Amino acid sequence: MPSPFDSASITHGIQLAVAPVFLLTAVSGMIGAVAGRLGRIIDYGRQLEQRALASSDADFVARAGRELGGLRLRGRLANGCIALLTACAVLIGVTIILLFLGETASLRVSGWAVAGFLLGIAFFLLALLCFLAETLLATQVLNFRLPQVPGGS
Repeated sequence: MPSPFDSASITHGIQLAVAPVFLLTAVSGMIGAVAGRLGRIIDYGRQLEQRALASSDADFVARAGRELGGLRLRGRLANGCIALLTACAVLIGVTIILLFLGETASLRVSGWAVAGFLLGIAFFLLALLCFLAETLLATQVLNFRLPQVPGGS
């Protein structure tokens, strides 16, 4: 049985723990991207709300209300995506700790490490689906039709 301070087992533990670290890099990049999108959603929502409050045009206020509802849904999707990505990062971090402890301290934690890793991957995939849904909603606004102007080309 190797001692907890055996350099060979520590080196092997670090090697085992490095692979999930690459997933943490991807997760952190995704959190940054989604947080940026969430910030833009919030900023645009505030601007739109201010313009609607200052407007006396009932049609504009109604359109703004519908668009604010869409922004609210996009914000919820972005928040859900960030929550899933954070849970994924925590699970991957726990997996790294378990792999390292399992190798260096000869603890039987491989089942927990596998479960944590697979659950982390599942959360990552769910976050990607939330991200896809949010981007699809964001691009729906590009499918509008402007009214035809009489005599225009």
